[in-house]
Amino acid sequence: MGALVSRIRCAGVGNVMAELKTKANDGDVGAFLASVEDEQRQADARDLCTLMEEVSGEPPVMWGPSIVGFGNERLVYASGREVDWMSIGFSPRKTALTLYLTCDIAQFSTQLENLGTYRTGKGCLYLKRLSDVDRDVLTELVAAALANSGK
Repeated sequence: MGALVSRIRCAGVGNVMAELKTKANDGDVGAFLASVEDEQRQADARDLCTLMEEVSGEPPVMWGPSIVGFGNERLVYASGREVDWMSIGFSPRKTALTLYLTCDIAQFSTQLENLGTYRTGKGCLYLKRLSDVDRDVLTELVAAALANSGK
């Protein structure tokens, strides 16, 4: 989450605290998805939006200018710092669909073995195309990640 955080100097005390830049907002999810230039990426983003809405039971909400999130929870870091964050989400980036699963994705090794072609990062799953993965396994993975979000 380091890239999502900016450093702000507290007035008068010289301490530095972090403020989360990416927050839920009232942006238009439909307009955002319609703005995705690559037709296949746009279609995949719409399908993924539907999948995550069905799995989470939550409506899609824009988080910052380019992330579609579902649900909301309070994350507490070991330091005691607390932030509001989506339970699950995604962004149709230029090079891949980035799924934000907000958990240690390595714990889902069984699902990952059967998923198809993907890359991972800490809490993120990168897919070139939805057609590269098994839809049922992806749905199972998203549901498992949602159940474990914030843990």
